[in-house]
Amino acid sequence: MSQTEPLDQDPVFQLKGSMLAITVLELARNDLEALDRQLAAKVAQAPNFFSNAPLVLALDKLPAGEGSVDLPGLMRVCRHHGLRTLAIRASRIEDIAAAIAVDIPVLPPSGARERVLEPGPVEAKKAPEKPPEPTVKPTRVITAPVRGGQQVYAQGGDLVIVSSVSPGAELLADGNIHVYGPMRGRALAGVKGDTKARIFCQQLSAELVSIAGQYKVSEDLRRDPLWGAGVQISLSGDVLNIIRL
Repeated sequence: MSQTEPLDQDPVFQLKGSMLAITVLELARNDLEALDRQLAAKVAQAPNFFSNAPLVLALDKLPAGEGSVDLPGLMRVCRHHGLRTLAIRASRIEDIAAAIAVDIPVLPPSGARERVLEPGPVEAKKAPEKPPEPTVKPTRVITAPVRGGQQVYAQGGDLVIVSSVSPGAELLADGNIHVYGPMRGRALAGVKGDTKARIFCQQLSAELVSIAGQYKVSEDLRRDPLWGAGVQISLSGDVLNIIRL
């Protein structure tokens, strides 16, 4: 691709390559109009490169304070320019929930440094940076019932509910989730990619359960013979396993 002047002074994204030949579009700002303009300029440079290219949308590098991303709108902009979204990479709760709502896989935040896809001389390879050690926070314990419309998040640790969870409520934890009562709302454990996280409940009646982005909704759960029983839920590969407590 030939060198061209950027369309905007403050670019809203960077396109990065991965080892699996999947393009990573890393958003720097939540601005779909600017993204549309800049993608159009990129496509003009190399139309064949963008034709039906598989894409991971990386939302984990958005600055703090950015508003909620319109994920369906973002996917439409990318598709308009030939990019087919396979998954998103996210750390914010609202982005993870939006991906689950449109049935898009969620990848954990990346600690790796991708290669920026910009024309110019090849840069010398740099040693990979060591990812920061995870910060473990105390278990969050909620003793009151969690009502419909409430959202409870245990950042950096486990979440324990010593009561019931109503329909429409949402439980989120970076670690495990324990519910010592009927669980009728949504429970998302390992929301930042911890595949070893588990969900424990005394009565499985959930609208949705999810571990590290893999999920089952109530239509699937009701067909399980342990529906209504005390269970633990774990992740093996990309399959959620439900066994009796």
